[in-house]
Amino acid sequence: MPSRLRVPLGYAVGALVLAFARPTLRTLLLGLPLALAGEAVRLWASGHIEKTRSLATGGPYAHSRNPLYVGSLLMAVGVSVASASAWVFLAVGAYLLAFYPGVIREEAAFLATKFPDEYGTWATDVPLFLPRLTPRGPRASRFVWSRVRANREWRTALALPLVLALLYARGLWLPW
Repeated sequence: MPSRLRVPLGYAVGALVLAFARPTLRTLLLGLPLALAGEAVRLWASGHIEKTRSLATGGPYAHSRNPLYVGSLLMAVGVSVASASAWVFLAVGAYLLAFYPGVIREEAAFLATKFPDEYGTWATDVPLFLPRLTPRGPRASRFVWSRVRANREWRTALALPLVLALLYARGLWLPW
């Protein structure tokens, strides 16, 4: 699937989530920690990355070469759990499978070309996606709050409570 469709189809999946969600207070409370953990990982990763300028290898990038996607996956699972709908799980899973493997491969190829000396060592020590428990690799980058702002992670940080509030409202207005 072309990566240029990732954002528009993401909005479509978001609409499906709201349409098919059947949340309860219990499922919202079960999904909330996963979604918050995902956003915490994304914030941490955003504070380390300077896109196309340097290779981020510290913080979460010493556990996974793709912590932003790991965080997004956790958020997606959290929202899916909160929605309490098998249809939502299927739609979210299909979306992630349609885009993430290809985007991760494209980004790995780009980084290997852009930072050939650093990338090889880092890629040998740090897994592509599923995080290691202990950090490995060069760990050269440091967390800086201004990078979080520059990477516009505030949009995701604001969107998460909005989505959860919409799911809560959906649960209140469900016809039983």
